[in-house]
Amino acid sequence: MQCLHYDKTTLYMENVALSELANEFGTPLYAYSFKQLISNYKRFDDAFGDYPHTICYALKANSNPTILRMLAKSGAGADVVSGGELFFALESGIKPEKIVFAGVGKRDIDIEAAIKIGIRGINVESEMEYEVISDIASRLNRVAPVSLRINPDIDIHGHPYIATGRHGDKFGITTDAALTLIDRIKSDDYCDLVGLHAHIGSQIKEIKPYESLASTMASLAKKAIDTGHRLEYIDLGGGFGLDYERALTVDINAKGDDDLSLDPSEVIPKFIDAVKDTGVHLMIEPGRALVANAGVLITEVLYLKKTGETNIIIVDAGMTELIRPSLYSAYHGIVPLEIRDADTMVADVVGPICESGDFFAREREIQHVGRGDCLAVLTTGAYGYSLASNYNARPKSIELLVRGQRVKVIRERQSLEDLWNE
Repeated sequence: MQCLHYDKTTLYMENVALSELANEFGTPLYAYSFKQLISNYKRFDDAFGDYPHTICYALKANSNPTILRMLAKSGAGADVVSGGELFFALESGIKPEKIVFAGVGKRDIDIEAAIKIGIRGINVESEMEYEVISDIASRLNRVAPVSLRINPDIDIHGHPYIATGRHGDKFGITTDAALTLIDRIKSDDYCDLVGLHAHIGSQIKEIKPYESLASTMASLAKKAIDTGHRLEYIDLGGGFGLDYERALTVDINAKGDDDLSLDPSEVIPKFIDAVKDTGVHLMIEPGRALVANAGVLITEVLYLKKTGETNIIIVDAGMTELIRPSLYSAYHGIVPLEIRDADTMVADVVGPICESGDFFAREREIQHVGRGDCLAVLTTGAYGYSLASNYNARPKSIELLVRGQRVKVIRERQSLEDLWNE
């Protein structure tokens, strides 16, 4: 995580000591680096060169309004999967023509809103959904801009919960079904085929699945254009893998050069080469790759205990703040806010929630800590707060934005009264 560094023995985000944030705002807390967020977006944007494109940020990764406004000002579009995310995107200043609407289970009320607003494209994920969209557009006497979400049957060889482009997955339609719909939409007065879309999964760490995807989509686009459709764009989704273990370790000098498993400057030119003959606009939908390495979760050590041969560090954050380890056995680096001249220990780092699956790390080597010490759980800017819950009647954490030496509260800590009144 390039936004973090140790100055002597203290961990900093940009020019702010994280220990100062813990002291002033309490824990648990989320902190995000302005510099890292903007740098991540620019890296993807620069990779396109002069080719017409839109980077549609996947709001599901982190939908904090301040972060959304930052990305909107940088030129980002939005990939939304609900009426709520559509509302957030518009409120943050993202223009309708930069918004695409995905998801296998869109409600009629949300489809109607998307048509009325005039977003760039509504992804069709089944034949029945196409028929529903067409019926709603007919009732509104409007033309719905639709994009077919293709399931290309490409295996990313990752965790099955985040693979979305294999036959049998619930997402998208086969290429054969797409060809049938391409013909049907041609004679539909209320639907206009404006795009083709695919998203084959998350945490893609090899370039080959992307190459196969781009080739498949370009071939299908040419068929749609030959049929007479005025195809505007190809959207190749997101999934750019992040190396969670490369960010930082307890070694003060160990710092990753690059948190991404694939360099956008290598992947995106291959996308362009595959689709440029079609002459269409190119879209991608990064989420994790834009925000994950910009965020940390700071938590305080409450207790230490030993059960059998297992050392256990109990902290005040848990699966209510960060569920990824519980859900996917996901790895997150964990480092102290203050380096001490102390030995390391092997321990489980667990939360206070009444579930055995409430943990951040198992058998992790970590600096010896004591009650009241604080730890940083790294690379938590994506799918951290956005997956948070109030389980065990726990208020949600405060969120902070760090910019140089300045700190801004971008979401207040939820109070018990707020929780009771919800």
